[in-house]
Amino acid sequence: MPIDTKDGSLPTTTATPIGYLVSQYPAVNHTFILREIRALRRLGWNIQVVSIRRPDRPPEKLSPEEAEEQRVTFAILGTGAMAAAVEQIRMFLGSPLAYLGTLWGAWRLAPGGWRAKWAHTTYFLEAVVAAAYFRRHGVTHFHTHFASTVALLASRLSGIPFSVMIHGPDEFNDVIGFHMAEKVAESSFVATISRYASSQVMKASDPDYWHKIHALPLGVDPAHFTPRVLENTSPDRSIELVFVGRLAPAKAQHLLLEAVAKLVGAGRRNVHLTLVGEGPSRPSLESQIRRDNLSSYVTLAGACNQERVLEFYRRADIFTLASFAEGVPVVLMEAMSMEIPCVSTWITGIPELIRAGQDGLLVPPADVDALAGAIERLMDDPELCRQLGKSGREKVRRDYDLGPNTARLAEIMSRYVRIMTEATVRR
Repeated sequence: MPIDTKDGSLPTTTATPIGYLVSQYPAVNHTFILREIRALRRLGWNIQVVSIRRPDRPPEKLSPEEAEEQRVTFAILGTGAMAAAVEQIRMFLGSPLAYLGTLWGAWRLAPGGWRAKWAHTTYFLEAVVAAAYFRRHGVTHFHTHFASTVALLASRLSGIPFSVMIHGPDEFNDVIGFHMAEKVAESSFVATISRYASSQVMKASDPDYWHKIHALPLGVDPAHFTPRVLENTSPDRSIELVFVGRLAPAKAQHLLLEAVAKLVGAGRRNVHLTLVGEGPSRPSLESQIRRDNLSSYVTLAGACNQERVLEFYRRADIFTLASFAEGVPVVLMEAMSMEIPCVSTWITGIPELIRAGQDGLLVPPADVDALAGAIERLMDDPELCRQLGKSGREKVRRDYDLGPNTARLAEIMSRYVRIMTEATVRR
């Protein structure tokens, strides 16, 4: 039953509660999940969200939208030990064979050793609480981001069908340990954020189930991320580079610092880089900034909510991303939607978003010379910046618009919900 992605009309199956199981919600690094859930709610869906962990910030640091979502989200690790224990007892007494069978199945999924067994026992205990919550709220299907092992166990325990969004690339590092084949086989459908991710899921699963794999890109709202207008355009000003994301080895911020040092060493002292985000690489980045005398050229802004991120976007001349591993970064979509020319690496699903030389500049990963050269090229060519910015926004509007992309997810989800409902009625 297709939906009209222009007016957002939905099939009647969405009146039934649909669950979302998320690793942490709200979270500053996962704002795209919040946007997806709120977009589905605007389309009329009754979404019941279960988050394994509480929000990543105290209530006073949440945005108004995040605070609203936090109030209607059930956090498994926020229930308290007594309440969680009661759920375990209820589930065991209500379905002892299913309880013990799913626990045994969780242990069988563990790759070996007591640490893995303990981790999968934890996943099982969380799955019990999630399954109980979904049952109480009449959920007939649930979708998961970043909690697929818990989802697999919760579905086995409750009998409620589930679907999973695969982002990559971490899931592809160890597809056996991630239980990719089992998740594809047992889910209603698998959504991936790129064709590249779909290919990796297919590679790791039985071809009999490939029909369940759908490339469903994430998206941003172009009406929210509107073209920025630079207030300072004087020729002697600093060119503002910005990066937004987690400070982690895979993001390769150390190479960004090397590129800035190379530009400064070549006499390009009108450059400034702001790293927006927090993470384990911060101490080593701080050390590198001191060692290379970059304190005047690099700012570590720390973790920021979406309002603050928008402020950095509005001041940016160039968005930079030197990552070794990515899915399809939503931050690139945001920057492109705001007509910020982007320099990124030619890896995984990024070329699906950025056509090299048309929507942005792509360079080989781990190539500091190419990275610095691409940045310098944009610093010297305002017309190229303008062209890339315009083309980048059009690419986002065409292929990565949150509204149509969420509507497509809704269409596929409603189709599978209807199929499962009809199968249940026939039984």
